Amino acid sequence: MQNTAHYLRQVVAQTMPLLQNITDSEASAKPQPGKWSKKEVLGHLIDSACNNHQKFVRTMQQPHAGFAGYAQDFWVEAQHYNAASWMDLIALWQAYNQHMAHIMENMIPEMLAHTITIEGAGPFRLDFIMPDYVEHLKHHLRQILPGAKLESSFEDVYND
Repeated sequence: MQNTAHYLRQVVAQTMPLLQNITDSEASAKPQPGKWSKKEVLGHLIDSACNNHQKFVRTMQQPHAGFAGYAQDFWVEAQHYNAASWMDLIALWQAYNQHMAHIMENMIPEMLAHTITIEGAGPFRLDFIMPDYVEHLKHHLRQILPGAKLESSFEDVYND
């Protein structure tokens, strides 16, 4: 997972200056009623890091782990991300993803074959879940930063 970790670090480093150039008021604006603001999308990515952190570590602990899904809209609403400081959200997102890369870098290779099910879907191997986490992150970064050039996919850059 060394390459996946490096790739995650690259994505974070590439997007940090772009995120920091967005004002708090721009980040709070909802594009349409019922749609998430940039703060709420980034909050969702923080929630994704939190949930995937649990998945990574618990799946490393045992050969198979089962997880419930999470109600992403409830999580975003309950945490009032739109009322949070944009710069604080960026800092938390950056730090959490640096830690996620650290976990990936220090994986015991045999554990990558461990599997996970999520609400009965799967099983998915840990060596799929980790790169998929980065692709999910990029999908939502493109919502926050339309037009930003991000690598098209992990497979275009690395082959773990």
